[in-house]
Amino acid sequence: MIPTTPPPSSFPVDAIDLSGRTALVTGAGSGIGKACAIAFAAARAAVHVVDKDVESAEAVAAEIGGRAHIADLADPAAIERLPAEADILVNNAGFQHVAPLTAFPPERFALMQQVMVTAPFLLLRRTLPYMYANGWGRVVNISSVHGRRASAYKAAYVAAKHALEGLSKVTAMEGAEHGVTSNCINPGYVRTPLVEKQIRDQAAAHGIDPADVLNDVLLARSPIKRLLEPEEVAAAALWLCSPHAGYVNGASVPLDGGWGAG
Repeated sequence: MIPTTPPPSSFPVDAIDLSGRTALVTGAGSGIGKACAIAFAAARAAVHVVDKDVESAEAVAAEIGGRAHIADLADPAAIERLPAEADILVNNAGFQHVAPLTAFPPERFALMQQVMVTAPFLLLRRTLPYMYANGWGRVVNISSVHGRRASAYKAAYVAAKHALEGLSKVTAMEGAEHGVTSNCINPGYVRTPLVEKQIRDQAAAHGIDPADVLNDVLLARSPIKRLLEPEEVAAAALWLCSPHAGYVNGASVPLDGGWGAG
């Protein structure tokens, strides 16, 4: 059985009031993006739910009273159809491919950069003018522990997350005079359907217990031996948009259980 920790249901979202603000969250149909959409809606922001999966996007939008946008972020034209009027941009969409460098498909590498680096860049170009005009904006980039550390066989993902970190810092420097901050959140392994499937598949392939896959493979470098919950990442994203975090800019917030400390 995969160890679990209940999500922090007592997070005081009522203490953060984003009434009148609009958030655009990519990859919001599931996992971290869905948790962020729910958290921002609970803080009374209007939320644009962006995802390439129609059913997921529409289901989340219906749940929170948001607006669904179906977009493949690998397509620049699709990005141009997304709203430009956003006070908060959460760059979350991404995916993983694992292979050694010598066997990594070049087209897969390029696609991952398009979705996880070029799309955030294009979304910034689209939304920053609105933020600048209003004198307030928050950019939250869902990076990864792999934005600060490397792992073998994840060349495209590690490269993309490192690039996202740099893009976030440039945004922080340029946006500060306009009242806009930009920060990264750096989670370790998060309890998402993709990660749970990876655990089950590895357990079946090696004939071992899922808990052993979690502790001995995924969390081998993390002192805290559990998966991070999506709600915990969303809580950090929400905090970065609160008045308490107005001086946090150009930072990378580690939620990696101590992985990066070693």
